[in-house]
Amino acid sequence: MKKNKREVTLRFLAEPGDVNFGGKVHGGAVMKWIDLAAYACAAGWSGKYCITAYAGGIRFVHPIHVGSLVEVTGKVIYTGTSSMHIAIDVQASDPKELENILTTHCIVIMVAVDENGKPAKVEEWIPKTEEDINLRESAIRLMNMRQQISEEMEAHVKLMK
Repeated sequence: MKKNKREVTLRFLAEPGDVNFGGKVHGGAVMKWIDLAAYACAAGWSGKYCITAYAGGIRFVHPIHVGSLVEVTGKVIYTGTSSMHIAIDVQASDPKELENILTTHCIVIMVAVDENGKPAKVEEWIPKTEEDINLRESAIRLMNMRQQISEEMEAHVKLMK
């Protein structure tokens, strides 16, 4: 994969080992797939080893059945100095029909690191289309909301002590 590739899609079949007690794919398995796709996307953009700093807003909107063809797509929607905000969509389909259904979506923030584990600079992603501009603006709004939530949680923790 060449550096500065903005999007990646992982494709595979959901296996029996991924099943939960209800007979569907376990949410933890889906979260692992999300992390793998976020890493592949961030590493492809930055050309560096990347670590997960945040995963949030995970919405499980449709179950995945064992045997489904799963597609996990990660796309860079915002870059900071060393961070990359990756939008993740998980879709699944019966492999005989190939009609994808959105099953899960979220945002993952990955940080590029150097050989000493310190944050490393990444190239800025500049949106060109109206859709990309909207995605970047959404990432910025979410970043501001996370800051407000973080401040509120800190105040809450202080009250609990």
